Amino acid sequence: MNNTSNSEIAVHDPRTQTNLSARVSSLALASISANTQNLLLRMFADPYLLEKEDRCSLVDQLRECVNRYPDVSELRVLLGMALCVNLDPQAAIEQLEESVRLAPNSFIAQLKVGELWMRLRAMDKAEQHTRLAGLLAQSMAQSELARRQAATIRTMRREGIERGGYKSPWSWIARPLRRLWTRNRSDPSVALDIS
Repeated sequence: MNNTSNSEIAVHDPRTQTNLSARVSSLALASISANTQNLLLRMFADPYLLEKEDRCSLVDQLRECVNRYPDVSELRVLLGMALCVNLDPQAAIEQLEESVRLAPNSFIAQLKVGELWMRLRAMDKAEQHTRLAGLLAQSMAQSELARRQAATIRTMRREGIERGGYKSPWSWIARPLRRLWTRNRSDPSVALDIS
């Protein structure tokens, strides 16, 4: 075999593809400026510490990184998290869903999109992504994060905290009346003898 065919085989080998994508991902993450890294660390420590200008600056800098490396899932996860902190959930959904599309076997992408859906009270989607994150966990710490998030989702479901679950405060009165009304309608009318 000649060298050309060996290099073609090596490039098309799935293990090589994985190693190359990990290197590209590391290169992309290393290209984040020191200022952006500092803002990210402050965001991870406590999102409420960031002023509005800092949040906007962080989002702009991460968008720039994503534009430079559009196929790096981890950058999109960071951008999605920054958009959440900046109170822009629609853009965060787009970035996190794209991150999951780019890397469906990424623990952090699945976990963070599940967390966003949980915070938006879309429990079915949250549960699905959190379950996938739990299956993708490669350490006890990752497994514990997914387990805690899944427990929170179960608690929220049990307490009825779910999108679409908003009801009128009068529903507790209307429901028994509605049942009484439908029960009376479904029973045939019977004449009473009160003699």
